Amino acid sequence: MDPVTLSNNKFKNSDKCIHPFCTDCMIRYIQVKLDDNVSDIKCPDPVCNHSLEPLSCRPKIAHQLFDKWCDKLCESAVLNLDGVYCPNKYCSELIVNECGDGDLRRCLCPNCRKPFCFRCKVPWHTGYKCEEIGETMDENDVAFGVLSERNQWKRCPNCRHCVERFDGCSIVLCRS
Repeated sequence: MDPVTLSNNKFKNSDKCIHPFCTDCMIRYIQVKLDDNVSDIKCPDPVCNHSLEPLSCRPKIAHQLFDKWCDKLCESAVLNLDGVYCPNKYCSELIVNECGDGDLRRCLCPNCRKPFCFRCKVPWHTGYKCEEIGETMDENDVAFGVLSERNQWKRCPNCRHCVERFDGCSIVLCRS
């Protein structure tokens, strides 16, 4: 990473940072930094505090390396935000809570348009409270929740079984 004086092999970052380095060395330097999950890549000059600018470096680096760099920058930007991946196994789109709503629950994936629970990170669980959701919940549980809501079934507060009153008095006794 010694400074280069030959003009045909100089790698120039931007107008802010004028330290010339060998193009091949800089490409390797950027690759190593990205492999180490560093998205804000600083100039290798020990006294320089400027970051390399991806757009200034774009003409000198391969488009795969540039795309990887851009992906790392985007990823680091959303790491500080609350986000989940869509639980639909055919989608897995990243959804970010940009509004900062701490009690966000029912969401609609903008990609596949399927509802899911932002808090539980599972398909929307109609008829179930977030506290009732375990790791064993699957599509059948979700389908049952939709059915119980459609039929207006209620859960017993003691045993949590679904019950339906179709005639008679309004008193329902727990089976347990």
